[in-house]
Amino acid sequence: MNSLKINGAEIINKALKIDDTLLISDLHFGYETSLNKQGLMIPPFQFDKIIDVMEDIQRKANARNIILNGDIKHNFGTIDKQEWKEVLGFIDYLSDSFIDIRVIKGNHDNFTQYILNKRDLSLEDYVIIDNYYITHGHKIPEEIPESINTIIIGHEHPCIGIRNGERVEKFKSYLKGTWNDYDLIVMPSFTPVSQGSDILHEKTISPFIKKLEEFEVYAIDEDIIYPFGLIKDLLSIDMEL
Repeated sequence: MNSLKINGAEIINKALKIDDTLLISDLHFGYETSLNKQGLMIPPFQFDKIIDVMEDIQRKANARNIILNGDIKHNFGTIDKQEWKEVLGFIDYLSDSFIDIRVIKGNHDNFTQYILNKRDLSLEDYVIIDNYYITHGHKIPEEIPESINTIIIGHEHPCIGIRNGERVEKFKSYLKGTWNDYDLIVMPSFTPVSQGSDILHEKTISPFIKKLEEFEVYAIDEDIIYPFGLIKDLLSIDMEL
């Protein structure tokens, strides 16, 4: 399947398109530097990869606006040189293609505002488009307007592990379920450094996700979308290609 909409939002690889707006989540610029400090020597590669993917997405979407839904940078307590350079570089790149850029605060964005000040942008706790309420997903908002039908979050970095013999291959995934009386969409992370957390074997971290078994899974492999059905059904079988 190459095209799919969830509650009216179109899946385009790791982005959602709502009207004239693209939505991406969890870029984690500076991730490589953090891994280097842990002894994992990974060269800084994800900025160029992110730009390549964005180019492909925007060719298909032709959107006018973009929302970055949290965790723009990776380090919690500092801003390293890689983060300064890549966050500003990415904002400048987006400015050439999009009329409006909005940035939602994630749990990794304690110091991101200092970078955004250089481009006159401000972190927001949420953005509303029509009947969509977009927030990062690491905390429950105090109030949600009555007009909202669908909440869209990131934060979770969902993926699904597909077993092929002894090998397990992970695919970034969208999740669709409910939270209280709202439809809930969970986006995959945009960072290429890791595929994310396997929803079949790892605990969830977002307070929005209560009954994971009742969520639907949509795995993505670039332009291909795999609707895998309900998680509770996947948990009951041994998935093999």
